[in-house]
Amino acid sequence: MDWGDRVDGKKLGIIGAATLIGLAAVWGLISAGAAWFGGHSKTSVLWNVGTIRATYVGAQLREVNPSNAILVLHYNLENGTDDDYQLSDMNGIVIMCKLKSDGTLTSEDHIKLSYPTFLPARQRARVALEIPHPFDWPAENDPLMRRKLQDFIADRLADVDEFVLFDQSSRRQIEFPRGWEESQLVSTNPR
Repeated sequence: MDWGDRVDGKKLGIIGAATLIGLAAVWGLISAGAAWFGGHSKTSVLWNVGTIRATYVGAQLREVNPSNAILVLHYNLENGTDDDYQLSDMNGIVIMCKLKSDGTLTSEDHIKLSYPTFLPARQRARVALEIPHPFDWPAENDPLMRRKLQDFIADRLADVDEFVLFDQSSRRQIEFPRGWEESQLVSTNPR
């Protein structure tokens, strides 16, 4: 083997290594760009607000046991779109409180839908939100029972302006307005 063959072999080795390094760099840039673009494209999609509107109907307080209750808030939903809509806790639903004091969203409470709801296009359906909370149930014959129940709701929801549902799969946002101050409370006590 002569000196010219060695030089050509070295050149080929250097060219091959440079090619591999170049391809790896290009692949890295493509991957980084795809990850950046993919991550930003998902968050840049705005929430679809106002196409499904909620109207407050009433409140119910259910006894879970003598020291716990579930506050159930009933709403009518109106679908203003040409598409059917399915609401279920199973499909990426997050429900938060919007505070009256500063408009901040908070998820400190476990708020959930009472049941799955099908909302046909251009129609209305009833839905309920459940909020569990500790509560010492008064005796059934307590003359102040209704007042205690109303005070519980007033205290529990004192700083809540509204509830906001975010459906992460469809990017829909539904706002559930307050109205519990004026409504009659229904209590269900299994005792």
